[in-house]
Amino acid sequence: MREPGPDQPVFAISVTSDLTGVHPQALRDYESRGLLDPVRTAGGTRRYSRSDVERVHRIATLLASGMNLAGIHRVLELEAETAQLRGEIDALRKRRTKEGR
Repeated sequence: MREPGPDQPVFAISVTSDLTGVHPQALRDYESRGLLDPVRTAGGTRRYSRSDVERVHRIATLLASGMNLAGIHRVLELEAETAQLRGEIDALRKRRTKEGR
């Protein structure tokens, strides 16, 4: 059997809660504030991926440092934007290398 990928939604909210130590109601709150976006089954059940679990750990770390949820939302947005821009820079560097510059 193949290991699920990092973005494959496999964990129920109770399992995600156990893996992260974060209460299910807090996970629901993070979702309502746009910090998490779990996949929903046809029946409406939330399913979380390994990437979601890592994101919950990141949220918990930022909360422990004293940041509020609004600040965490902004930090996560900026981290995603930075990752996207780094990917674009890497792609441009590879293209430039192929062109012999």
